[in-house]
Amino acid sequence: MPAPPAPGLDRRLFLTSLLGVTAAAAGLSGCAEAGAAADEASLKAPLARKVPPGTRLKISSFENFQQIQLKLAGLDDLPFEVADWLNIGAGPDVINAFRAKSLDLANNAGIPPIQAFYQGFDARIVAINITRKPNYLFATKPGSDIRTVADFKGKRLAFSQGQAQGVVLLRALKEAGLKQDEAELVPLTSNQFLTALQSGQVDIAPLGNSQAPAYLKQYGAKGARTIPTEVVDLLSLLWAPAEVLADRAKAAAVAAYIPYWAKGAVWQYEHPDEWNREYYVKTQNLTLDQAESITELANKPLFPPRWDEAIAWEQETADLLAEGGHVKEFDVGVLFDRRFESLAAKAVPQEYRR
Repeated sequence: MPAPPAPGLDRRLFLTSLLGVTAAAAGLSGCAEAGAAADEASLKAPLARKVPPGTRLKISSFENFQQIQLKLAGLDDLPFEVADWLNIGAGPDVINAFRAKSLDLANNAGIPPIQAFYQGFDARIVAINITRKPNYLFATKPGSDIRTVADFKGKRLAFSQGQAQGVVLLRALKEAGLKQDEAELVPLTSNQFLTALQSGQVDIAPLGNSQAPAYLKQYGAKGARTIPTEVVDLLSLLWAPAEVLADRAKAAAVAAYIPYWAKGAVWQYEHPDEWNREYYVKTQNLTLDQAESITELANKPLFPPRWDEAIAWEQETADLLAEGGHVKEFDVGVLFDRRFESLAAKAVPQEYRR
């Protein structure tokens, strides 16, 4: 997740998409092995209808986002005990916590499950929220003459292989008809992008929509600009280690949590004023104007009753990474636990079902 703000920079520069932040790659394995202890029969068994008494889950919640959302929405009566809300969100940290068995369930974008598989760790996707509008755009360094994605050819591009920003970049290059080797992909993590832009280490970096206004306010007069595209990072998802999902009690708790997750997202979308005051202003130390400018960019949550589109998008993403030699080819169907497929959609009104 974001590093502390650099001197002179608005905190908004460091607010990443809380439903979309993901990880840099760390592993070399081509197939998931670490979760092999999970019993495949248990992973296919019907979900229990009730959560057994005494069941506990450890859930990620970066900067208390999830607890605050559920409390404000009146959804903090979970039918199981949360053993810990972990202040964790970035993909590599989530994967490490999964490995250490200190985390049972996390919210990320579509890339961390691909990276986990590539690193040899077996984890499965259990819920999906579809993003229809771009969460990212491309920012140029100060004094740049770059104005379109086609101008990225031969330039230095900030690239984080295991994070949503990296795949947005690869997809933008592909849509512009550029091959990955026609530009220099500079390996960085997203919390290094702003410093790299300011120093001229890179010519282009993908920034979250909420980061761009503050960046332009500080560097626009010096020739920095943004380049919007129609490229989206389609998936915000919940995922869990296979070992957790093979545990009948914990799987039941995960299934019980998904409707709360979906309803919480809907409540936040429908109550922007209260969310701005109670979360962004009170806990993130933003001004109300800053909070409102971020909320205006929010995607309407959409929970698909079936995951076919999400699986196709995840496959395209894995294939795109494989084209550049970043991962090995594989069938992403193994990443989805379809026992949970309809739970989020059933929990929300029709207008929030994709």
